[in-house]
Amino acid sequence: MFGMEVINDDDFLSLKLALVTDPTYHDRMIETKIIETPTNSDSSETCEEGKIFSLFQTREQMLKQLDHKTDTETLEEDGKGLQLIHLLLISATSVDENNIPSAIENLCELYQNVSLSGDSVQRVAAYFADGLIARLLTRKSPFYDMIMEPPTPEEQFLAFTELYKVSPFYQFAHFTANQSIIEAFEREANTNNRALHVIDFDISYGFQWPSLMQSLSEKATATDRILLRITGFASSLEQLQETESRLVSFSKGFRNLVFEFQGIVRGSKFARPKIRKGETVAANLVFHLNSLNSYSKISDTLKYIYSLRPSVVVLVEQEGSRKTQNFLSRFMESLHYFAAIFDSLDDCLPLDSAERLSIERNHLGKEIKHVMNYDKDGGKCLRYERMETWKGRMENHGFLGIRQSSNSVMQAKLLLKIRSHCSPVHIDGENGGGFRVFERDDGRAISLGWQDRFLLTASSWCCE
Repeated sequence: MFGMEVINDDDFLSLKLALVTDPTYHDRMIETKIIETPTNSDSSETCEEGKIFSLFQTREQMLKQLDHKTDTETLEEDGKGLQLIHLLLISATSVDENNIPSAIENLCELYQNVSLSGDSVQRVAAYFADGLIARLLTRKSPFYDMIMEPPTPEEQFLAFTELYKVSPFYQFAHFTANQSIIEAFEREANTNNRALHVIDFDISYGFQWPSLMQSLSEKATATDRILLRITGFASSLEQLQETESRLVSFSKGFRNLVFEFQGIVRGSKFARPKIRKGETVAANLVFHLNSLNSYSKISDTLKYIYSLRPSVVVLVEQEGSRKTQNFLSRFMESLHYFAAIFDSLDDCLPLDSAERLSIERNHLGKEIKHVMNYDKDGGKCLRYERMETWKGRMENHGFLGIRQSSNSVMQAKLLLKIRSHCSPVHIDGENGGGFRVFERDDGRAISLGWQDRFLLTASSWCCE
């Protein structure tokens, strides 16, 4: 959709270990630790670090063998999926109980039976194993930094772009949200002076808005132009500037649109967007509320939005229940969710696809590691909730659900038909695999699913 620089990266993981290329690293690290920290407790930690190093060597062997795995070998291992999941659960239980010898033993066995170019179970198990290793370690451990090192901004952008192009995941979210915004704009056509103001609480790369511009341009003429104003919140000025440049460039292709952009760096307090008289105001909450690390912040955000009295609030969130109180429950829920995502990628890309590896390594893999280490992550971990939870929160803050239009449902089904490459699309009530569209909450919500698993849900709201 947008121009980008192609990044050449021959490594399968950004987690490649510098110590592997330096055989003296481990000895030097242990020697340094012994000199600096001679206490019995720290000596025990040094011993555990040595076992972790051996685990990393096993992991590295798995990475080195990736290029040599044949299709025949993959087929022979198709029946091992349940065994891998069982092994992963034993490892997670050992980590939760701080049984380091058992965790290392099971993770070593796991790495000997997974591949980043294998089937979806092997691939997702490999990334969850990385997350479990990080959970064994303290933030001070150099091994922790190696595992949790984030991809570069360029790698993250490329992975997001590739996922956006090949999977219906993000397009489903954006197109469904945009349809609700268009319909709110049309309902106020007699009073809004042909002006639409979207307040995006997490604008990210801005990929949602080109399709909205295109839809609006089809309703405008050279003599009856439409004004689109976007106020976007982001975590940094640099991100806002890049997104503004991208959107302004795209908007120039539509001479019957007037486009204005205001970027606001997210801070301790909301900077209040300037609302003009008569314009249709839409609040966009696509994958934002789950990034807030406390209920009080979610509540403050919803109260603030209500004070703006928008014509429509669009809410899209991933489906899940990842409470931080119980690690094993969170682990199981996350494993089911990401297993479905990885499985769906097999419908979109071949096993030997460099794009799939980029998506899983620099986008999904990063998220898995954060999920596994939410209590060490400084509040960065996403707090996924089920549709019923978000519904209750919206209603408790004075919002009423709006029924999704037939156009929204038809658009969602059409998108899946276009984007589903191998598996057939299934609608509510039909059996089978592949992507599915679910109408929920008496038509007030639409969910994207993979087989029988909800992946994300879109809903629309207005003020009471």
